[in-house]
Amino acid sequence: MTEQDVGSAEPRRPGPGRGAVRLRRPARSRKGAPGRSRVLKNTLLAAAALSLTGAVWIGVTGLLARSELIAAQQDLDALRQSVIPVRGSPSGAAPASARERERKAHSAAAHAALAHRLTTGPAWYPATALPFLGGPVTTVRGVAYAADRLAGDVLSPLVRALPLSAADSRGDGMSEALATLQKHAPELVRAARVADEVQTDVHALPQSTLLPTADGARVALQKQLDRLTPVMTDVSLAARVLPPMLGTQGKRRYFLAFQNIAEARGTGGLPGAFAVLRADRGRLSFERFGNNTEMETAKPDIDLGTEFNARYAGSDPTHVWPNSNMSPHFPYAARIWAEAWRKHTGERVDGALAVDPVTLSRLLRVTGPARMADGTELTADNVVDLTERASYAKYGDVARRKAFFVDAARAAATRLMGALDDTRQLPALLAAVNNVQQDGRLKVWSAHTAEQRLLESRPYSGTLPDHPGPFAGLVVNNAAGGKLDYYLDRSLTWEAGPCTGGARTVTVTMTLTNRAPASGLPDYVTMRGDSPPYRTRPGDNRLLVSYYAGVGATLTDATLGGRPALLASGVERGHSVFTLDLELPAGSRRTLVLHLLEPNADGVPMLLRQSLVTPLRTTLKSGGACPV
Repeated sequence: MTEQDVGSAEPRRPGPGRGAVRLRRPARSRKGAPGRSRVLKNTLLAAAALSLTGAVWIGVTGLLARSELIAAQQDLDALRQSVIPVRGSPSGAAPASARERERKAHSAAAHAALAHRLTTGPAWYPATALPFLGGPVTTVRGVAYAADRLAGDVLSPLVRALPLSAADSRGDGMSEALATLQKHAPELVRAARVADEVQTDVHALPQSTLLPTADGARVALQKQLDRLTPVMTDVSLAARVLPPMLGTQGKRRYFLAFQNIAEARGTGGLPGAFAVLRADRGRLSFERFGNNTEMETAKPDIDLGTEFNARYAGSDPTHVWPNSNMSPHFPYAARIWAEAWRKHTGERVDGALAVDPVTLSRLLRVTGPARMADGTELTADNVVDLTERASYAKYGDVARRKAFFVDAARAAATRLMGALDDTRQLPALLAAVNNVQQDGRLKVWSAHTAEQRLLESRPYSGTLPDHPGPFAGLVVNNAAGGKLDYYLDRSLTWEAGPCTGGARTVTVTMTLTNRAPASGLPDYVTMRGDSPPYRTRPGDNRLLVSYYAGVGATLTDATLGGRPALLASGVERGHSVFTLDLELPAGSRRTLVLHLLEPNADGVPMLLRQSLVTPLRTTLKSGGACPV
């Protein structure tokens, strides 16, 4: 082919020949972009509809769950009133039967379980991750789940272990209560563990959300758990310890001291009247009553260790009965009392207990008045004043006054023993005992090592803990020998300061006020057995004021009324103790300020409460954690 041929030839178009593949270019749609937009739009609409549906579902089921939780709360309120009638209810109203109580508990558990189911599912779980909205959803789910576990796994076993009502009982209240408690002990131990877990979970929920209703439900449940969890711990411990302590495995005897809180001692008040309590298969009775004069002749041989001897050497608590409970660590006093009783009578006791007139007042509020041999009526309203103040004016003769104290103790104790077998009064009585022990007014020690090891973890053991951590305790011992602590007011403020070198500065302010009148008090109340070398007036008091700081704490400075003060230092169960011998004139107020350096003072301190006539007023101002 010539060059011309090439230039003039028509271009060849490929045809559908053999081996050729015809490629068809897709036609461009004039509606391509709007098509994609429609798909995106439909997707967004579907997502919005799904979100709206989920939101509506959460809203509807949330309202239904709220109704179920309210119904559960109403059942629990009715259950509580059927067990312990509220004040002002008809005294003749019988407590609900065991079957009725279980029905209410079952109903509450069913409502709580439904509330939990309503707040689970595909809509609720992903909603917890949403910004802003996730907090309320998390809280509502957490509250419903906690209520479900609380009603089903905690309160149901507790109801089954409650003392039988009058309708179910044979009339032997305490024995039947012990048998029921022992039967359900494993369930109660598990229930206490669940209560602790639920409390931890609820405290971990969001503290503040956009939904006030959810926040209010969380706060209310948190408060209930903070009250219930220690009670469940006590109940589970009681299920293990009370049956043997009250004689289900053999007779037991206990030394019971009635503390006179008009004259302060470390565990509360001077050990005055006493009794020997016998327990036999749940039946309680008193073998004898006596007063402190009888016990002052006993000189027990007991060694409480070099630390105890160094701290109390000048007071000789093991041989001087009025000083036997100067330490706030109740097991020390209990061991001294038990050994003194063995020395005095040759009889061994299985433990020791201590109560005071405020304890009797709380119990008489449930049992009703007790009548003494001379016709005097002891009531919840007059027993403290009668035993701690009025009796000193009424009886000038010491022997007659001591006999009065013993008779008062016998009358109140006898009234109490009768109530223990009354199934109508027993639940309220047990609740009163629980309130008293939380205030530190009831103290219990067992001579049996395994039992005492369990008791030591609870407030009613009166144990001074020996582990590190923030700690604050104001303890006074009367050094004048009178009965003026009836008029004593105390306050304590603990305030954490900055950290320095891994420790924290702490400022403790203690104020003591003597409200004793300048005249009109009996000589026995204002007497000065200490014979001070300086001039005093009737009503002037003298106190050994001891501050118990944390383990390893050091005192950097102290002032009394703004002036430098010199305090004696010591150690008890690892705690640093600083003591001031304080003269407190009638009508006066003294403020003692301590500046401390505490090695372990992060958070709120554990508080040692010495129970006297007037409760200690406290203010605790904690700080954050010190940097390591």
